[in-house]
Amino acid sequence: MLSLSSLQSSKIRLPLFSNPSSIAHSLHRSSNLNYNHQKHTTKHHSLCIRALDAAQPYITEAVDNDRFENSKKLKIAIVGFGNFGQFLAKTLVRQGHTVLAHSRTDYTDIAKKLGVLFFPDADDLCEEHPEVVLLCSSILSTESVLRSLPLQRLKRSTLFVDVLSVKEFPRKLFLQILPAEFDVLCTHPMFGPESGKDSWKDLPFVYDKVRIGDDESRISRCEKFLDIFAQEGCGMVEKSCAEHDKVAAGSQFITHTVGRILEIFGLESTSINTKGYETLLNLVENTSGDSFELYNGLFLYNKNAIDQLQRLDMAFESLKKQLFGHLHSIIRKQLFENVEGFEEPPSENMG
Repeated sequence: MLSLSSLQSSKIRLPLFSNPSSIAHSLHRSSNLNYNHQKHTTKHHSLCIRALDAAQPYITEAVDNDRFENSKKLKIAIVGFGNFGQFLAKTLVRQGHTVLAHSRTDYTDIAKKLGVLFFPDADDLCEEHPEVVLLCSSILSTESVLRSLPLQRLKRSTLFVDVLSVKEFPRKLFLQILPAEFDVLCTHPMFGPESGKDSWKDLPFVYDKVRIGDDESRISRCEKFLDIFAQEGCGMVEKSCAEHDKVAAGSQFITHTVGRILEIFGLESTSINTKGYETLLNLVENTSGDSFELYNGLFLYNKNAIDQLQRLDMAFESLKKQLFGHLHSIIRKQLFENVEGFEEPPSENMG
């Protein structure tokens, strides 16, 4: 009787990456070899092949699992491979996605260390036909970067995604420049290399499905991309680009503004820091780590920023008036109390 142990004793090694049919063929050859050997040594035992039947369900299951896992993976091209692009690439690679990259600066060595394939030429990158093009350029350079891409070399249903801190600007840019066949997803991971260095858990990820085709494959591709951040535990927030900019101007832009004001003010640590003061120092540290270009982009490309800046200025002036008004009242009160308590000395009679 031919069993799994007899197959093992025959020392027939199966190829490591065999498909089910090649494995079956190898097992079939093994059974024939053992059968021929047994035919000459004993004629009283019938041949019963069990190993192939027993292994087949496990082989099929393993192949199906591999196919399922691969079906969840994407080929993603990162355009703009600076700090933030590299930051995202680490997680994309760890999750098993194929990551390509292109940037004006040559990051070949860094990309290789991260498991990313770097393309100095945008034409070569696009000819790889990525499923997703992820723009990680700065706000100020986004338009020029987008216009420089050879879109004709991409598949017509390619998904374009941005990660800018403003949303109405890239939305309008995508709809204006990209062919109508391309899908558009505007996103804002509200964290960065510093705040997200340990974990993305519970950090907000805002997105707007601006234009996604009706095809099941295109809907699925969009969901796969969003699932990258959901898997990491991000707080997934679906919000229109206009609503995002309105809210972000009152939070992100003001945060950066106050942080930069305190940096110019020269806030320094002391030996008696309070918890509140430590919070302000941390704010300065976080905001000063970002370039002025980013801060300037938040101001220039969010129409709500000017209104927030004016409101902040008015609030500061109002607070100053309140303080000086109170001070004036105290001084006035003290002044009149002194006058009322002052007695004029009696005049001397000169006669």
